[in-house]
Amino acid sequence: MSNAALPKDGSCDLRLRCATTVEGLAVTIDIAEGRVAALRPPDEPLPPAQDEIDLRGALVLPGLSDSHVHLDKCMLGLAWRPHRAQGSVRAIIADEKAFRRAERVSLAEQGAEALLDRMLHSGTTSLRTHVDIDDVTQLDHLAQILELRARWSDRMQIQIVAFPQSGILSCAPVAGYLDDAMRMGADLVGGLDPVGIDGDRDGPLDIVFTLAERHGRGIDIHLHDGGELGLDEIDAIVMRTKASGLGGLVTISHAFALAEADDLRLGRIAEALCEAGVTLVSSVPGGRRCPPIPRLRELGVAVCFGTDNVRDCWNPSTVISMVDRTTLAAYRFDLRSDADLTALLDPITTVPARVAGLGPGALAPGARADLIVFDATCGPQVIVERQEPVLVLVKGTVAIDRRGRAAG
Repeated sequence: MSNAALPKDGSCDLRLRCATTVEGLAVTIDIAEGRVAALRPPDEPLPPAQDEIDLRGALVLPGLSDSHVHLDKCMLGLAWRPHRAQGSVRAIIADEKAFRRAERVSLAEQGAEALLDRMLHSGTTSLRTHVDIDDVTQLDHLAQILELRARWSDRMQIQIVAFPQSGILSCAPVAGYLDDAMRMGADLVGGLDPVGIDGDRDGPLDIVFTLAERHGRGIDIHLHDGGELGLDEIDAIVMRTKASGLGGLVTISHAFALAEADDLRLGRIAEALCEAGVTLVSSVPGGRRCPPIPRLRELGVAVCFGTDNVRDCWNPSTVISMVDRTTLAAYRFDLRSDADLTALLDPITTVPARVAGLGPGALAPGARADLIVFDATCGPQVIVERQEPVLVLVKGTVAIDRRGRAAG
């Protein structure tokens, strides 16, 4: 056990007694100044602690990360709206823009605040949200989400992607707005289906990569395009990532085309993704367009999970919990062994921490003390039972406490 982050006198602000790690170790967790100060064996003499919680053997995990959500689209704060959009991505975008022209409430009232609250209750303590930048929203949605991020800074770590939902070339003001969005405080430059939306593979990518290099930011590109068209777009993004030196800063969300690649082509693309340092994000969608996530992870590709849409014009779904997201993956890919189920925690903890700087990623001295506690003995139990945490700590402070209700 390590105590490298301990204060000099060995004291701590909060002590979690009788905790169980995902590796099955019994530990005492000391927290000081918002970080994990020490992991101690149960029989080690203990210095003073200002406060203590006896977990009675409960499982402790690092706070979960949602690597792809749309806070500005969520309608959880509104009356039920039947799903209307049909067919293509373009048709859904058009339906969504019509909704925005008619809706006048703030994003917090529309559903962003309710979504953040539900995410925190389910154990998510860090996220990456895409915020639409187009001719309807202009920079207004970004301004609102920046304000919401500041208001939630003591409860949630939030990264923001300036996202050109209506395209870049096909929506004339967007390139300029994206440039402004970087100056306003967006963390990443977004992109969307270069050919499917803008009809030009290279033009939109030129703008996205130029902005990223100019402002020293990362990139997150939605790729719905399938077949050879989508695979070619992935190849182009990989090549540009290598040429620009942006390895480790580029993410492809969805990458539906990978579901159609044979194993030989998939292997070649996976090798290129690894060499370039490009990350994939998946919501583990239904239908036939979900990339083969276990195979990609086996090939070494960094894969993160995200909720994507929650009760919006794109999808009426309200699967918010990242634990539920891992359950979807277990069901979809028929994963049953303890080893396979435990590995599903990586895309919502260790991988987003490593490749995106989201969340603590691990229970370790020095890590930010975003911790979640489950009434379980192991990770697989949490996943197959779709558990909610009984305790959520953010920076060492209790944010959610269900222990009384759980005990009752």
